[in-house]
Amino acid sequence: MKRPAFLSLVLAVMAFFTMSSAISQVYPNRPVRMVIPFPPGGTLDALGRALAQKIGDQMGQPFVVENRPGGNGIIGGDAVAKAAPDGYTLLFNASTFVTAPMTMKEVPYGVEKDFLPISLVAKAPLSVAIAKDLPVTDIKSLIAYAKSRGDKTTFAVGSIGSAGHLATELLARAGGFSYTVVPYKGTAPAFQDLLGGRIDGFIDPILGSLQYHKAGQLRVIAVTSATRAPNLPDVATVAETISGYEFYSWYGLWGPAKLPDEIRTRLNGEVNKALASADIRDKFAPQGLVLTPGSSNDFASFQRDDMARAQKIITEANIRVE
Repeated sequence: MKRPAFLSLVLAVMAFFTMSSAISQVYPNRPVRMVIPFPPGGTLDALGRALAQKIGDQMGQPFVVENRPGGNGIIGGDAVAKAAPDGYTLLFNASTFVTAPMTMKEVPYGVEKDFLPISLVAKAPLSVAIAKDLPVTDIKSLIAYAKSRGDKTTFAVGSIGSAGHLATELLARAGGFSYTVVPYKGTAPAFQDLLGGRIDGFIDPILGSLQYHKAGQLRVIAVTSATRAPNLPDVATVAETISGYEFYSWYGLWGPAKLPDEIRTRLNGEVNKALASADIRDKFAPQGLVLTPGSSNDFASFQRDDMARAQKIITEANIRVE
């Protein structure tokens, strides 16, 4: 009796690995949808589209970007959480994906319960950008200006709980000033209002502000990395004024929670291959992004650590979506 049972188990295991191998060999055999849960424009969209194009070329099937804005990224995220875990619907998002739900009363999914981390793609130092006519030249004068105005100094937030939002909160607390949050549905509309002088400042990845800074349409007065950014060598770090200040946004690729391991591994390998390519490296590294190839398990560990750090900031600052 035991022998047939053991044989059946062996055959079942062999069948599973044969099926898994077959799945990974045929995937993908049709276009893959990559959901970006914010409007077109900005760093997230630019990086996501470039990555989708590169992976699609490598895998021989289109990776089609679908912008699904709304609900501080929740609408697009929920669409992926509820999608079939077959590798044909993926989520490309920034670190706001794991932090924004901490600011909300109700979220239709759990980041760790309903999603599987595939690849950490890049880390991005942020820029402290201000309206070009603001009477401010550096972090020290920004702090003095904000203190003189009570809470009337306005900072854009691309999404509540985003890296830019948390970085702004840390800057205000370290500098001892108050400010007013002006929330937007994505970074592109926030930059438009900053260019128009309708808001005072915006902390967001360097890639988003760089072109406007170089064109003189706004001014970047500091960056949030530990050392000066290679693409803005004349711009000081916040840490040069506030010792120890350091903050980054980051970008990653996720699938639904039950995504098969073989597809997850295949996608992770393709992302790493794309990040090593000259066209991705040469396009984004000079703009301040730090490309971060690694395993899916590396990404899962990184995500847990970042969520713990963000939760502490959000709790202490009582950041909530109204």
